[in-house]
Amino acid sequence: MIIDIVKVIFPATISFLVGIAVTPFLAKYLYANRMWKKRAGKVGLDGEATPLFNKLHEAGETGTPKMGGIVIWFSAIVTTLGFWMVARFFPGDPASKLDFLTRNQTWIPLFTLLLGALIGLLDDLLDIHGTGDHVSGGLSLKKRLLAVALIGGLAGFWFYWKLDVVSIGLPFINSLYIGWLLIPLFSLTMLAIYSGGIIDGIDGLAGGIFAIMFGAYGVIAFYQTQINLAAFCAAMLGGILAFLWFNIPPARFYMSETGSMALTITLTVIAFMTDSLGDGHGLIALLFIALPLLLTSLSAIVQMLSKKYRRRKVFLIAPLHHHFEAIGWPSYKVTMRYWIFGVICALFGIILALVG
Repeated sequence: MIIDIVKVIFPATISFLVGIAVTPFLAKYLYANRMWKKRAGKVGLDGEATPLFNKLHEAGETGTPKMGGIVIWFSAIVTTLGFWMVARFFPGDPASKLDFLTRNQTWIPLFTLLLGALIGLLDDLLDIHGTGDHVSGGLSLKKRLLAVALIGGLAGFWFYWKLDVVSIGLPFINSLYIGWLLIPLFSLTMLAIYSGGIIDGIDGLAGGIFAIMFGAYGVIAFYQTQINLAAFCAAMLGGILAFLWFNIPPARFYMSETGSMALTITLTVIAFMTDSLGDGHGLIALLFIALPLLLTSLSAIVQMLSKKYRRRKVFLIAPLHHHFEAIGWPSYKVTMRYWIFGVICALFGIILALVG
């Protein structure tokens, strides 16, 4: 038990230190090369301008670099591979016991983390240089959704075909057989969680929420004795906390797509890994652990549909956290209350994942 606890805590600490160490170099590069949008302005899901949002955030959009999410995935990947390399060069205890890169628990989330990071990085670079295929720069929403759907489909196929996952866990029922439907379910879940990545819009908000969610799944994986997966969640948590250290107001940089895409699709994979594979209910728990993301996404969809069919807005600004800003809440109040809400959701999700 002691070695398992150390195996989880140590990667979180190392990942945090790696993130803190690399940030000054990254920040210097981002500022020196003016890696931010050259023109302020956001376009909603309906393609229309968002003047109220632009009024609230115009200054930050053109003076604060994007791509801060590099700190997160770089720290987690370096930590994961670092422990693996130490175990290879120094075989035997204690290095081998601390190595958490394994085929059955960490290969898949590590791969999706890197894949999402690279696609998101491409989108950020196109957005910064204004060479994308939509008005705000970067990859169009359709292309990003297609990429996420394909990643989800491939991951779902791997779970179904290679890992023989054909059911999902349900509290008090144990499992529900769904067979090949796991593949489209995987894609739809990943799309739903990815869409909540728009929560990145206020200093410290996204970082805090993602830290809570990955921490929650680390607890679930540890309880299921998926110690290597718990250690990976801890490495993710350490990287997120390092990012958050520099993202609290005033933000040194923004997470942007390279962070949000990597985190959301990896979170989805971890949720499925803590479901039937871990004899738990990690997927159902996702509905609550990721509720801040889902509500954020839902608020944007409701706003778009209401404007289209009712010719009126439900919120002053969508997503929801910007609505609270618009009605007069200071940004720090929005952030702190989201964090509190996120913790409550995570605690409920942990309970749901482990009962029955």
